[in-house]
Amino acid sequence: MFTKFKPWLAIAITLLVVACAAKPGVVAVTKPIPVVHAPLGLAVHGYDAVAYFSDQQAIEGSPAFEQSWHGAKWRFVSAQHLAAFAADPERYAPQFGGYCAFAVSRGTTADGDPKQWAVVDQRLYLNNNAFAKSLWDRDRDASIAAGKINWPLMPKQ
Repeated sequence: MFTKFKPWLAIAITLLVVACAAKPGVVAVTKPIPVVHAPLGLAVHGYDAVAYFSDQQAIEGSPAFEQSWHGAKWRFVSAQHLAAFAADPERYAPQFGGYCAFAVSRGTTADGDPKQWAVVDQRLYLNNNAFAKSLWDRDRDASIAAGKINWPLMPKQ
């Protein structure tokens, strides 16, 4: 089955590993980005940031329970969730402004999908899609560490 060495396969695997390696301190973002990623003005695409912690699931918020913070509208499922967020927004807001955690760990940004999420050490992380999340999940600690280095280096509006 594997009787013949295939150099093209070795090169492809090497390139994939290098491409997936975290790049702390190497940032490709040059244009200032909003501190909170808010497509259509809604942080977390309108999902309730508190619900990830209290209900362990992604739940869409309601316009009836809405608050502005860092230039974005945040929606919640209840007055209790809104109050919890208002009391400590840094605790509930997704890391890296709600951009894809995998992308930030690689020195760039991408949309954060509220259905591709994880809470790690009481911090919420979003990823762009299931593939990005699976790559991020392979070495969360390294990805989070790289993201923590890269995020402050990205110019903000």
